[in-house]
Amino acid sequence: MTFRDATPEQRDEVARLLGRTPAGRFAVVVRRTNGDAVVIENEPHLRDGTPMPTLYWLVDPQLHDDVSRLESEAGVHRYEEMVDAERLADAHARYAERRASRVVRHDLVQPSGGVGGTRVGVKCLHAHLANFLVHGDDPVGELVSHVVDVTGVVVVDPRG
Repeated sequence: MTFRDATPEQRDEVARLLGRTPAGRFAVVVRRTNGDAVVIENEPHLRDGTPMPTLYWLVDPQLHDDVSRLESEAGVHRYEEMVDAERLADAHARYAERRASRVVRHDLVQPSGGVGGTRVGVKCLHAHLANFLVHGDDPVGELVSHVVDVTGVVVVDPRG
């Protein structure tokens, strides 16, 4: 398998949004209708071979800040209590399957866990929202999407 790599322009855009050069290959998979990147899909290994558990990364600065505020207000625990445990477990399993399907380097230690690298519960609302924005099947991300402004966010390339 090959991994879709960002264009030089996309790499520059994402580096500007992150404030640093990404340590691995990625592709922009969700954008705003004005063209700004919202979510990237990371290759499951960084360039140095380190496993990357986070398949979908929220790079939109406004959404990142809004979700950070939710997390600072005990949002991780609140959303974990609100969501059905079985639906959450299913989201983790689908996420792990998607990430495994993108692995290029099978000779390396593989990333593990579900959304944000965790196997159970909720670790990172940013990762859940990013997963929801790409696939629409993350119950935590769905709840978060009701309290942050996702108007004008469109999937560019979900890849199944």
